[in-house]
Amino acid sequence: MKIILSDKASIEIADAPPAVRKAFHKQLLFLERDLRHPSLRAKKYDEVKDRWQARVNRTWRFYFKIVDEAYIIEDIVPHPK
Repeated sequence: MKIILSDKASIEIADAPPAVRKAFHKQLLFLERDLRHPSLRAKKYDEVKDRWQARVNRTWRFYFKIVDEAYIIEDIVPHPK
């Protein structure tokens, strides 16, 4: 599967702390290989909008859609507690 970052996601990851950027890139490798990889904890977040959520680390999440043969990353944000 191909991974595409939206403009918004590109800005968000550029503004994220270095440790989050490093973890995000590692998680993208797992996503590319297997959506069900345990460290992603990927799940359908919004059925209506067909939006998924996956874990960057304990405190950050990324949100994406699956369109054809691509994961389109829409947001990378701190996880609300």
